[in-house]
Amino acid sequence: MIGIVVVGHINFASGIQSAVEAIVGEQPQIRFIDFLPSTSAEQLQQHMADAVAECQQGQGVLLMTDVMGGTPCNRAIALLANTPNIKVVTGSNLPMIANACLERDELTLEQLVEFVISLGHQSISEVQQVDEEEETPDLIDDGL
Repeated sequence: MIGIVVVGHINFASGIQSAVEAIVGEQPQIRFIDFLPSTSAEQLQQHMADAVAECQQGQGVLLMTDVMGGTPCNRAIALLANTPNIKVVTGSNLPMIANACLERDELTLEQLVEFVISLGHQSISEVQQVDEEEETPDLIDDGL
């Protein structure tokens, strides 16, 4: 199983954690790390390295961060230099993270990266009001 480490500013990771667990249940080999104002960049990187080590069982670890160029992303990139078998994806959202949990047993690390990036692109769209005279699309049915 591919490990997953989610890192983001303030309560991004813990907020995503509660949503992910509501959708897919508690998951093994996944850690959520909040970058709080009281945490230094060096401490964050150490927390991330520890989480990667905890989640690594041979199939690799996917680090998922909130914002390109932010400290969590930059520190994840720093880990790439001396941590084998990890990948970093930034701009992560709930559909990407929840589906990564569901698909990580069936894919390689490289395939999982491609999958979550594609899903991230697909999950961003403009929603327009539906004309009441037109047939109501299935999208309006209750979801998750």
